[in-house]
Amino acid sequence: MSHVVIIGCGVVGAVIAYELSLVKGLKITVCDRQPPAQASTGAALGVLMGVISQKIKGKAWQMRQTSIQRYETLIPELEALTGRKIPFNRQGILMLLSDSSLEGMSVWEKLVKIRHSQGWNLEIWDTAKLQNICPQIEREKVTGAVYSPQDRQIDPTALTLALVEAAQQNGVTFKFGVTVLDAPSSTSEFCVGAARRRHRLETTEGKIAADWFVIAAGLGSTPLTAKLNQIIDIRPVLGQALQMRVGHLLGNPDFQPAITGNDIHVVPVGGGDYWVGATLEFPSNGDEIPPNQELLESIKEQAIAFCPELATATILRTWSGLRPRPEGRPAPVIGKLPGFNNVLLATGHYRNGVLLAPATAYAIREMIISQGAGE
Repeated sequence: MSHVVIIGCGVVGAVIAYELSLVKGLKITVCDRQPPAQASTGAALGVLMGVISQKIKGKAWQMRQTSIQRYETLIPELEALTGRKIPFNRQGILMLLSDSSLEGMSVWEKLVKIRHSQGWNLEIWDTAKLQNICPQIEREKVTGAVYSPQDRQIDPTALTLALVEAAQQNGVTFKFGVTVLDAPSSTSEFCVGAARRRHRLETTEGKIAADWFVIAAGLGSTPLTAKLNQIIDIRPVLGQALQMRVGHLLGNPDFQPAITGNDIHVVPVGGGDYWVGATLEFPSNGDEIPPNQELLESIKEQAIAFCPELATATILRTWSGLRPRPEGRPAPVIGKLPGFNNVLLATGHYRNGVLLAPATAYAIREMIISQGAGE
């Protein structure tokens, strides 16, 4: 039996653990220094912008398509296994447009055609249709909208906790509050025997030997890879969000999609509550990013400009989290750590960790299976 150790239990690490738990012949351990879904996962809004994204070919589109398709089966699967309800908004994503130029509109018309040829639906709405279906939108601020009925929004924390519980039921061991202290600095320090490479990791709970290590630790991946003398440089980008209580559903109670405009999301989360976010804040000095209150206020004001009824809402809470952005290379970072055959990277997803988690898990699973699970 091959032993796979996953370091990091955000949504990416949790999906990998669950998908690998469905593979026969694997023993799986997940380590994290915090409880699950504490870092960027806990701060994410879970808006799955796949079909509505401008990615149309290659790996970037394939990963989105794979993930959107997997979520349709994964959520009922997890709910049946765990008895947990995972908030999963199947009413699509509505993107408000504020560019009325022919050039701006032709980009969307082209995308609609491409998506139809790929078997997906997208609709372009004029302001009259938008007003009829979503009367809560301030029409003066927008020139139309694009509606993506097959994109989704999910509660990332509820999803991650369900994944952990389902994976545990399938025999996965989770070790929380465990910190990695040291790792071998090169492949020469692997113990080789019986055609296997076993890699020992020093943790606060002692040494763990395994055939495979999957680094899915977000920002924690940089110090981990540094211990292996192969630094994967991942930098933090802060995002802040608000939970606002209107007390009633905005617009049509039977149609509550996630609404996005100018990169600001208004996400219904039930009971007349809405998540609004998120800011994009880069470090100015080192890796420290103090939350910028003015930016958060600006996000709120722009959301109110789109949906004036939000002006009367009560702010229940604000929160923030750091997203892991790879420096000098595209996100995410998926593949073997250079110099190591059995240290795999599944990290640096930046703003798309929740969206791309299922496709990432499939990619990691393929790497392990294709090498005979370490044999």
